[in-house]
Amino acid sequence: MTSLATRLAELGWVRDLLVAGSLATGDHIPGVSDLDLVAVVAGPVDRARTAHLVEVHQDLDRGSAAGADLGCVYVEESRLLETAARHPTWTHGELVQRTLSALTRAELVRHGFPAFGRAPTDLLPPMPDDDVRAAARGELCGYWSWAARRPHLWLNPMIADLGLTSMARGRHALRTGQLLTKSAAVERAHAPTWLIDQLRARRRGEPVVSPRLRTGWIAWRDARATTTDARRGG
Repeated sequence: MTSLATRLAELGWVRDLLVAGSLATGDHIPGVSDLDLVAVVAGPVDRARTAHLVEVHQDLDRGSAAGADLGCVYVEESRLLETAARHPTWTHGELVQRTLSALTRAELVRHGFPAFGRAPTDLLPPMPDDDVRAAARGELCGYWSWAARRPHLWLNPMIADLGLTSMARGRHALRTGQLLTKSAAVERAHAPTWLIDQLRARRRGEPVVSPRLRTGWIAWRDARATTTDARRGG
């Protein structure tokens, strides 16, 4: 993250670099957790700026950020409050267009801090509990409802693990209006004890493998139940 902060500050048009995700909430596990960052930029990211960003990230992914799963959303400051706007986002080795999700906004406001520049609370409005509930419902009724209608996706072990923790985090947010870390979500997953033990081990970075079909079935059923409840207002 330090290397990215240095390179972005040198560009002159990146005003702030904000830390979200597990690093912001104190749940970051090196070699396991992603690095989730948000950069606030002055003016639009045109072709020339896009080329600079791609060059910076490719250099870092080959060097100091190798294996760190470093991702960053580049938000034009004038569009920071446009919740539906899509922004250039570096993720998994490519630059794509994505929104700055409501849950990421909640992480920033409640737990985030600047790598450089202004604090998240100076840039974004407060996120009261009801807004966190709405953000969680949006995630459950959006992507996760889509995924729950496609059972084959859950044969992917990464989707199964992410789904189990995301459902736990979604249920907690709907119930309390508070954010739950991924490590805490493992403990609250709707899964048998043996699978929770294996989720916990993978969260520690241990190369534990769960039975693919059985795990996928458990995670898919949990997603179907949780997303159905969310759509019904539960």
